[in-house]
Amino acid sequence: MTLIENTDDTKIIPYKLARIVYAETNVTSLQKAEAMASMIYNIHIKFDKSFDDIANDNETFDSLNEKSPRHQFLSVPANDRKFQMCLRVVQTMMHGHLRDSVFGATKFHHDDIIPDWAMSRGYIAEIDDVLFYL
Repeated sequence: MTLIENTDDTKIIPYKLARIVYAETNVTSLQKAEAMASMIYNIHIKFDKSFDDIANDNETFDSLNEKSPRHQFLSVPANDRKFQMCLRVVQTMMHGHLRDSVFGATKFHHDDIIPDWAMSRGYIAEIDDVLFYL
């Protein structure tokens, strides 16, 4: 098997972010994928972080940590139908054409684990099993 490396920087970041959206949402709905992408855009705007920095932020995205049960989903094949949906959502978000469905949220967690930082805050959006916070 030959690994084909993509040298087109305009495609690397969207693919990284789409893999994160895929891994963090398990793509159970378009609404959930759009919510995760909206939160990524909010981080980009509010904290002036590049999309590349966000795509490498293992503090925000548990799936980037090798010990996470979600980490395995980062290896989704690029031709997977649900991954392609995530890629379209991310590309729409990166062009600034995705509505903010999480009301400015910049943090999230899945409902199966409640991090310490979430104890003192109220969530502002709940999409399926993901809660979003300012």
